Amino acid sequence: MPSTTAFFTQKQGELVPAPHARGPWSPDMLHGRLLGGLAARALEERHAEPGLHFARLTVDLFRNSPLLPVAVETTLVRDGRRIRVADAVISTDQGVIGRASAVLLRQSEQPGGEQSIVTPAWDAAPPEGEPVTSEGWKPPFDLWRLTEWGAPGPGRVWLRETYPLVDDEPVTPFVRAALAADFASPLSNVGTNGLGFINADYTLTLARLPEGELIGVEATGHLSAGGVATGQVTVHDTAGPFGFCAVTAVANPIALISR
Repeated sequence: MPSTTAFFTQKQGELVPAPHARGPWSPDMLHGRLLGGLAARALEERHAEPGLHFARLTVDLFRNSPLLPVAVETTLVRDGRRIRVADAVISTDQGVIGRASAVLLRQSEQPGGEQSIVTPAWDAAPPEGEPVTSEGWKPPFDLWRLTEWGAPGPGRVWLRETYPLVDDEPVTPFVRAALAADFASPLSNVGTNGLGFINADYTLTLARLPEGELIGVEATGHLSAGGVATGQVTVHDTAGPFGFCAVTAVANPIALISR
């Protein structure tokens, strides 16, 4: 395990990134997964309520940002008896770099009967042995590949966070899911020549929150034409599938990631 140095330190209302908050595309660019995590953290802190479940989180990543202090503002859009909607805006002193929208739904008694279609649990056991290592950018989280990178067929990985997101705060299940969801793009959009797409957003839908530290991601679809892609994954924990994630992505062949 690495040191417990968090990705961000909170100082005077801003979140100051550590060097390992960078992403794989550029040595001075904030990783998009962390913006989704920060949005989830702020939305959960300010708008969560017992009995209301975070059923959807959409994160728009429309502007790259260097490693600058980040601020997250949230707005309550709708607060009804069974639904709550809240937005988040993520910004630096250079302007807005992303936004997010969350839908919280009131939990209640599960309807009777059987569903006509149910996503099955995958057959992947919890990982054994050391996480993968790679040349170049090293993921600041534990990663176990169950399939070869870029091989034909559905890709599968297990992920585990190894750093706190902010200071020494525990990573909550919702934030953990938001961080893992960004891996939907590389897993669903990788090709035999490597990863030639960079995602512009992701939408995570959750029937329940994940249990434990391990999150499995399984690619279940990819379509692309004219340099525009859409991909989808199923997210699992050791108890079974708990949600889906869909992404849109744009071709980025100059910075193609091959490993």
